[in-house]
Amino acid sequence: MRFSHLLSQLSAVDASSDRDLAGDPDLSGANALDAAGSGELSFLEPGNALTAALSACGASALLLPADAELQRQASERGIAWVALKDPRLGFAEALEALHPRRRPSPGQHPSAVVDPSASIGTGVHLGAHVVIGAGSVVGDNCMLHPGAVLYEDVVLGEGCEVHAQAVLHPGSRVGRDCVIHSQAVIGSEGFGFVPTATGWHKMPQTGLVVLEDAVEVGCGSTVDRPSVGETRLGAGTKIDNLVHVGHGVVTGRGCALAAQVGIAGGARLGHGVILAGQVGVANRAVIGDRAIASSKSGIHGEVAAGEVVSGYPAIPNRLWLRCSAAFNKLPEMARSLRQLQNAQARETDGSGAPR
Repeated sequence: MRFSHLLSQLSAVDASSDRDLAGDPDLSGANALDAAGSGELSFLEPGNALTAALSACGASALLLPADAELQRQASERGIAWVALKDPRLGFAEALEALHPRRRPSPGQHPSAVVDPSASIGTGVHLGAHVVIGAGSVVGDNCMLHPGAVLYEDVVLGEGCEVHAQAVLHPGSRVGRDCVIHSQAVIGSEGFGFVPTATGWHKMPQTGLVVLEDAVEVGCGSTVDRPSVGETRLGAGTKIDNLVHVGHGVVTGRGCALAAQVGIAGGARLGHGVILAGQVGVANRAVIGDRAIASSKSGIHGEVAAGEVVSGYPAIPNRLWLRCSAAFNKLPEMARSLRQLQNAQARETDGSGAPR
């Protein structure tokens, strides 16, 4: 694909975008800046640590920020470029154009099992060994890959994709254009047990899970249903691999949960919350809109809107950085404290001798 043709497919490029086509190279793919070669596209972001690597870059074309010096260097090296406000977003769109998504043909594999009472929309692909239970509804243009299982009374909105061996339990409600990756489990029973004198009594989990439009759930992640009510993931929320969302959790729109995040039952997340890898959120904790928790943070109470927290238990990030800096000095501080205590003790007993 010619660079000029690719640019016509990027939403951020218009007639006013600065550019140098440099022979309008033919592009066959894309790669990272330090690995790109002839016929490949790459990108740089403002302040990118790889900026120095531009002098050795072998790409045929680049998506650059509005940086005159970078643009001059690219032109001097004969590399085609265009300036974008958000080169990373442009690169994502370019990958979509260079590597069009392959969509399986509509139809049902002979080994798929569909209950007669289930409703299947038009343009749906059902792969090998797919199972769809009684009363379930699959919207138009959905794709269910081999081994995907929908229990009874599951609703899948239009344009959804359920990857191999993912499972949706009874009562799950999935909006439009959602993606559920391999071995994810939606709507499994929440961890609800009542302690008694003779052991644990199981609390029936009669609620349901709701995934609003454009939610994505990564491989091996689980979203549990509650005893009553619902667990709800807001529209546009993205969940990485190996994430656990407990029963009764509610998130706002556009949240992002990285790998190994664990959210206990009843927690509430506002809109645009970001939880980095291995963050733990305690039962009924409340996190405000656009708050961010850095990796391995432990949230036990409330986090204000827009706050960045770190550590266990989680505290404001700036305070955590100061505490972390002090931590390395603790042995020295402890030694100084012992010396002061010894000196004070000598003054007290009047001996002046070391103790």
